[in-house]
Amino acid sequence: MKPKIAVLMGGHSLEREISLQSGKRVAAALKRLGYRVAALDVDEHIVTTLKREKADMCFIALHGKFGEDGTIQELLEIMGLPYTGAGVLASMFGMDKALSKEIFKRDGIPTPPFFSLSVGAIKEMGASNVLKDVVADLGLPIVVKPSSQGSALGIKMIETDAELPAAILSALSYDDKVILEKYIKGVEVAVSVLGVERPHALPAVEIVPKKHYFDFEAMYTMGKTDYFVPARIPDETFKQVQHVAVKVFKSLQCKDMGRVDFIIGKDDVPYVLELNTIPGLTETSLLPMAAQEAGMEFDELVEKIVEYGRGSS
Repeated sequence: MKPKIAVLMGGHSLEREISLQSGKRVAAALKRLGYRVAALDVDEHIVTTLKREKADMCFIALHGKFGEDGTIQELLEIMGLPYTGAGVLASMFGMDKALSKEIFKRDGIPTPPFFSLSVGAIKEMGASNVLKDVVADLGLPIVVKPSSQGSALGIKMIETDAELPAAILSALSYDDKVILEKYIKGVEVAVSVLGVERPHALPAVEIVPKKHYFDFEAMYTMGKTDYFVPARIPDETFKQVQHVAVKVFKSLQCKDMGRVDFIIGKDDVPYVLELNTIPGLTETSLLPMAAQEAGMEFDELVEKIVEYGRGSS
């Protein structure tokens, strides 16, 4: 008999609705594959619910806060329940973009120049007085985004000095730390990675938003973004982004699945924007799109992730 799998989804993050879509799709696939499934909307009773369900493992389909930041992973570790996706430390690294970008710098992985400012630095140390220095160093435009949010929530691109304070305040409404990142014009691609001991990259997906950057609306609204699989980039660049994606995956100590987002500038350098440790698994998500290009249908992808999570592959 196949194990019973609890699919954890929903929760209280700003990405709740996307998580529900991912989780319901995963639960349906697991049922088709013959697994016993408990589809659980995560709330304050989740520990009691998991104990009652007596699941053999969890498939984490939670996006954003408490799902991708190590919180649910720590809880499952305490309960002794195996789960899919990155562990506690890798989840913390991946969720905090400022921290992960510092690791990229340490490990020689190209990432756009940036600064990060905390709400404490602004309120208690007068950091607003260094904004002119930030602009002088990074140049304009500047991408302003919360450090610990997914799905491009709270992201803004500013083109004048005057726009910067409001953009920072907006980003700080999502998180207590903000990233100010040099805008690099180029081709945006996403490379998904699967595996544990020997992770491998799937085909790169090219992302072409109808507006000039890939925000939440562009990501989840049909018709707002065009996708090309495989990405329309030179073969050598294609191989390079796959190689760097696996390096990022290993650098942040990930496992099972992940997605690395890049911008390829005019210098042909693939700059890493971020790593997503629990990529979306909806009908329009990039990981399933890349898997299909590699010849892997959605049910097969879900089963492979389960096998990785169980430590059987």
